[in-house]
Amino acid sequence: MHAPYAMRPEQSRGRRHPEEESAFRSCFQRDRDRIIHASAFRRLKHKTQVFIEHEGDYFRTRLTHSIEVAQVARTISGVLGLNAELTEAVALAHDLGHPPFGHTGEDALQELMAPYGGFDHNAQAIRIVTSLERHYAEFDGLNLTWDTLEGIAKHNGPVTGPVPYALADYNACHDLELHTHASAEAQVAALADDIAYNNHDLHDGLRAELFSTDELAEMPLLKECFNEVDARYPDLNYYRRRHEALRRFFGLLVEDVIEQARGALKALGANSAEEVRMAGRPVVRFSEPLWRDLQVIRRFLFTRMYRAPSVVEMRGEVTRVVHDLFPLFMADPSLLPKQWRKDVAEADGELALARIVADYIAGMTDRFAIQSHARLCLGALPKPSLMAPPL
Repeated sequence: MHAPYAMRPEQSRGRRHPEEESAFRSCFQRDRDRIIHASAFRRLKHKTQVFIEHEGDYFRTRLTHSIEVAQVARTISGVLGLNAELTEAVALAHDLGHPPFGHTGEDALQELMAPYGGFDHNAQAIRIVTSLERHYAEFDGLNLTWDTLEGIAKHNGPVTGPVPYALADYNACHDLELHTHASAEAQVAALADDIAYNNHDLHDGLRAELFSTDELAEMPLLKECFNEVDARYPDLNYYRRRHEALRRFFGLLVEDVIEQARGALKALGANSAEEVRMAGRPVVRFSEPLWRDLQVIRRFLFTRMYRAPSVVEMRGEVTRVVHDLFPLFMADPSLLPKQWRKDVAEADGELALARIVADYIAGMTDRFAIQSHARLCLGALPKPSLMAPPL
């Protein structure tokens, strides 16, 4: 049973290119399915979260992260009476625009693209689902509903200030109302993202031995989780103990968001999804006390994990990969694959070429970027079977 402020398929603002409705799937289910079957979604398997994709089989990739975000988002959405299919579609698509090497790759592309309108992974996700996925006969992109596109563009809140070109170009022909908040479903996807990475970065940091379980057991929020586990299972082994504690931490974050969202939605008294959009504030968020404690954990992770010497060293290496490839393709676009050279032939000037090169590099997986760099910049000859270009 959907709440009055939930998005309903029959209330969708539709698609830019009209299509016949499915006899057995809602429009939001079709959006979700198209995202799952997209080339960009498959490539998330080989894109890094924090650690470079090939550094270990157990570390999260963008794909496993997106699946975890979707699972959390569906849970919260269901409890709040929201539309789970729309929530899941936004959650699964939220990282499609990430280039190789995570935020390190994004920082490098942002620097290189500064003279050409910059680079932003959220805006790039819109570019992918509205233009760069080219599989359908009647349109470029996935032709997602307005509601899903809005969620991808604005799940972190209204887009204020200069709008990245990748988003501005599409918004000029299909207004996503960037000045407002997104639906409650998209807001849930955003918080599910926070919950997932706050939890799994602790898991991955422990596995990488960047910090110890004992250090985590003394931190806010985590301390009570470890104490509960120790009281209930006094002789539990090391690995099970930390898993049980982090499982409780995960649940604590989910329960806090649900409780806060219930209160905010009740206080708002919204009777439609539109009233949520026009509320002027997010309705899905953490409580202030939990948010303060969470910042302590985030600062710890920043120092001990994201700025760990081994991670910083790898950041320098992969930054060089992006910085070497971009000017190489700009100087000699014939190095791009055949299907990309057609776009180059139609490009008008340096600005258009730079955006094509950025699209190509952003679509690379970690391993393909490293292999391309080795082949084109270092003269290495990787195995041909591993050299399929991003589409």
